[in-house]
Order: sequence, then C-alpha cells, then structure tokens
Amino acid sequence: MQTMKKSAIYAISVLSILLLTGCSNYNKLLKSNDYDAKYTAALAYYNENSYSKAIQLFENLTMHYRGKENAENISWYYAQALMKEADYYTAGYQFQRFTRQFPYSERAEEAAYLAAYCKYQESSPYTLDQSSTKEAVKALESFAERYPQSVHVPEVNGYLDELRDKLMLKEYEIAIGYYTIEAYHAAYISLQNYINQYPESNYREDAMFYMLSAGYEYAANSTESKIKERMQQVVNDFDKFATSFSNSKYIGKAQEIYTKSRATLAKLEQSK
Repeated sequence: MQTMKKSAIYAISVLSILLLTGCSNYNKLLKSNDYDAKYTAALAYYNENSYSKAIQLFENLTMHYRGKENAENISWYYAQALMKEADYYTAGYQFQRFTRQFPYSERAEEAAYLAAYCKYQESSPYTLDQSSTKEAVKALESFAERYPQSVHVPEVNGYLDELRDKLMLKEYEIAIGYYTIEAYHAAYISLQNYINQYPESNYREDAMFYMLSAGYEYAANSTESKIKERMQQVVNDFDKFATSFSNSKYIGKAQEIYTKSRATLAKLEQSK
C-alpha cells in the first residue's frame, strides 16, 4: 500500500514538473533513457487525458519493456489512448495484438471486444465501398461466437443489426442503380439476389416490384425465341409479389405489368 502511494505521488510530481516546464522537458524525456520516468509520465498524461503525449511515450516504451513486468500495462494503455484519440485503425490493431501477446490476461476479453468495436467505428458510410463494414461484421460475429456469455453481446448484436442494415441498403441501391440506367437484365439479377440474400429486408417490397418491372422490360425487348419464356417468368413473379404484398402501394402498377404480360403471351399463342 505504501509503495502504491509513493508511485502515485511520484506520477503526480512528474506530470506537475512536465506541465510547468512545458514542451522542452517533454521532448527531453522522449529522448532520454530514463524509461521508468517515461513510463510514469505516460500513465500520468493518460490519466490527465493528454492522450497524444501519452501515445508518443507508450510508443517509445513498447520495445524496451517487451517481455518485462510493465509490458501488459503499456500495451493496454497505448491501445486505449489511441482509441480515445479516435485512431480506430491503429487502436484496433493494438487491441488485437494485446489478445495475442497476453491471451491469459484478465483484460483479454475486453481487448477482443474493443478490437471489434474499433472495426465497427471504421465502417464507411453506406454511400462508399463497404469492405470495412464487412470486416466489422466479421470481427463482431467472431467476438460473439468466442465470448457468448460476455456482457458486451447485447451491444455487439446492436452494432451487427446496424451494419447489416447498412449493407442491405448499399446492395439495394446498387441493384436499383441498374434499373435507373435501364440495364434491366442486370437489375433483375441483382434484385433477385438481394431478395434471396436478405429475406427480412425493409426494402423487400420495393425490391420485388422493381424486379418484376425490370423482368418485364427485359422480356419485352427479348428475341422472339426467348420472349415467351421470359414473359411467363414475369407472370410468375407477379404471383409471388401479389401473394406477399396484396395491399402494396405498387399493386396497381404491378397489375398493369401482369395484364401486359398475359396479353403478350396470348398473342404468341394465337400466332402459332
């Protein structure tokens, strides 16, 4: 207990001196070989929320203390300081590194969670490429599988719902983009894949209608040998849509597509 009090007093003294003497002494400390003073100062800066200065000192200490008594503390607070500075990429890497270097630490589970959380923070807005979002989903799922009893599982599930919604919206907009530029075959395939991949999507009704519409446009512009088969598929798609969404806001337009498709099929039968 007496030793802890002395360490705390020493830490406060070190920080007080550094704050009073300004950057000059801080830079001298960075260049010095007094690693004990650096370690004490790094923790003091961290506790005073001076994370950028703490980070530089922790970086400086990492190699020196590898395999030594304070190595775990340095690794932990270094990652924490990076996260508090919103450097989520580097923080996530350091938390992952912590779990590898100290797998039996009482902080290992928390480090694994924070590594996944940093991935979540790195997820791009849905308008951009979603590679980072897919990586975040993978990391969060991996954490939940490894620590199913963790207190963090409910919030992990919340993050997963948010990220999956983002991926669903991104995939939907890509598919609708094909429809907008009248690339109807690509739109039909993309929307069909979307519906199969995300059966619970909030955009399912829209996706099924635009798939129906894209299918009709694609069939109407098909070669004579293919038009019958494709118009029959439109009729089938209408039946599925009308069964799933009989009160849809699109039902009138869907009925028109169905009527035109049936009329085309009837003409084809008469021309035989």
